[in-house]
Amino acid sequence: MVVVTGGAGFIGSVLVWKLNREGEDKILIVDSFKNSGSQSKWKNLIGLKFYDLIDKEDVFQYLRSAKGVEVIFHFGAKTSTTEKDFGLVLKENYEFSKKLFELAFSKKIMFVYASSAATYGSGENGFDDDEQNLEKLKPLNPYAMSKHLFDLWLKKNGFLKYALGLKFFNVFGPNEYHKGDMRSFAVKAYEQIIKYGKVRLFKSYIPEIPDGEQKRDFIYVLDAVDITLFLYKKSQTGIFNVGTGKAHSFNELVKFSFKTLGKEIKIEYFDMPEEIKDQYQYFTEAKVQKLIKAGYDIKKTQNLQEKISDYINRFLKKGFKSIGEVEN
Repeated sequence: MVVVTGGAGFIGSVLVWKLNREGEDKILIVDSFKNSGSQSKWKNLIGLKFYDLIDKEDVFQYLRSAKGVEVIFHFGAKTSTTEKDFGLVLKENYEFSKKLFELAFSKKIMFVYASSAATYGSGENGFDDDEQNLEKLKPLNPYAMSKHLFDLWLKKNGFLKYALGLKFFNVFGPNEYHKGDMRSFAVKAYEQIIKYGKVRLFKSYIPEIPDGEQKRDFIYVLDAVDITLFLYKKSQTGIFNVGTGKAHSFNELVKFSFKTLGKEIKIEYFDMPEEIKDQYQYFTEAKVQKLIKAGYDIKKTQNLQEKISDYINRFLKKGFKSIGEVEN
């Protein structure tokens, strides 16, 4: 049996879909269904095949007696990068993860978990997934710090050789619709174009970086889960970046969206809110040499225009339907 925490969430539900496509349906989906942010998560389950569904509060009792569990994909987390309650994200993302890993370790279950590119902070120490650099990283918000602390805990205790940690960069694609303000800019840009005929982007406050030329490593969720399963099947352990290795500007992403929709490009630039200026990343780009060395063909992830077009034409134009609705 395969366990997917966050299995009704964004990346988790697409991972379940991908597993289904590969013939796996003995899947236990674990998620949190008792908060306001989960009210529309159920839609991500449409068209998916799975063995059972439980709330995260019941996962430890369930797994202690479960037999035949081969792997836990731990993708459930408090993911808001603007959450200021450090105690909350510490409990959800650090303490819960430690407890789940210890249970998996005691039962010799493979443990694959979502870390985050947010752990790299402003990027002053680069975006290299070499575990020897972990202590140098300086996260910029409570969410990133909670993820960073779990990476460090695994390393400090010698557990990284028993786990696969995935530092996801800027993931976009179907099944993110429930995430509110934490949705990708790809879907927000589409909504603005359809509603207003234009897109608004933050101004830059670094003189050498023009407005809208802030860059991110945008990766399509279908590629993110493809990398996840590739590494798992290769029995890789340690920490890997899950990105394309090729940064694109917000201007580029927006222009690709306008082009896909056949509309005139209209971009406005506005002041960045004061509360995020000190936390804002102007550039992210995954170092993917370790992924390439493992045998993954990174080039198939790098055509952002193709990925944006696929997202818009295959999903967004069809009314924000989940991947299970569209593909099954």
